Amino acid sequence: MSFVGPRPALFNQSDLIELRTRYGVHQLVPGLTGWAQVNGRDELPIAAKVELDFEYLQRKSIQFDIHVLWRTFISVLKRDGVAH
Repeated sequence: MSFVGPRPALFNQSDLIELRTRYGVHQLVPGLTGWAQVNGRDELPIAAKVELDFEYLQRKSIQFDIHVLWRTFISVLKRDGVAH
């Protein structure tokens, strides 16, 4: 597991696993945070998450990882996406 990458899929999320395999996202190391997490998390439909994961695959770099980590830090401070 890395700091930045697509969040790991649960064993019962076969639709997510299938789409990630189709787009080649399955080759990425799962992360604690990711591009999909800072752009909507659980509010996103599965297809949108995979599109964001694919965008991350295409843009993957140290600079982009730093950007995602910064956005994660800001989201945590603002408590974005916290329902309770």
